[in-house]
Amino acid sequence: MTTLPDSRPEPLDPSPTGTQPGLLGWLRFTALWIAVCGLAYPAVTTLLGGALFPAQASGSLITRGTQVVGSALVGQTFTGDGYFIGRPSAAGSGYDPVNASGSNLAPSNPALRERAQALSRQIAAREGVSADRIPPDLLTASGSGLDPHISPAGAQVQVPRVARARGLSQDAVLTLIAGATERSALGLGQPGVNVLKLNLALDAAAPLPATPAR
Repeated sequence: MTTLPDSRPEPLDPSPTGTQPGLLGWLRFTALWIAVCGLAYPAVTTLLGGALFPAQASGSLITRGTQVVGSALVGQTFTGDGYFIGRPSAAGSGYDPVNASGSNLAPSNPALRERAQALSRQIAAREGVSADRIPPDLLTASGSGLDPHISPAGAQVQVPRVARARGLSQDAVLTLIAGATERSALGLGQPGVNVLKLNLALDAAAPLPATPAR
């Protein structure tokens, strides 16, 4: 009688090379990646950022003399005829970094429309222009509520008022606007006028007798 060869698979090698790592091995692996991703990586990127981009790493702070007066990245509320006024802000009581947000109102929301109409009337009266000359960015808050820029058109519509209050020619004010106009490093997007930098330049060029509350 012919015997058929055994076709059963060979048993797996029970040697230690085929075993899975135990609990201690997984704990070591976890600790390694916590150290790499949670400690080493943040430390290296923080040090590199501070060395390569010191101003940005410290918050893009703006100083007047030795006093920090704000950040180039966060808008401020200005009042008074001698100052340019930025966009409306829905962040807290206005430009609050802790409560950065937009209004979350849809374009179809009547409350947003009423707010824009009221602001339009206010700006038209303040600047002595018709409502159709007011740029849209002066009527709407940014998504974060912290935008420090206004459009060049938004600055130009305020030139006559500021020039009168400062005793400057409109051409002199336009020159200051050009100096505070910023563009992205790659040239993408629209130019914007940094309101804080512009108002500081105004204070340096033609100080007001008394600084309005800000």
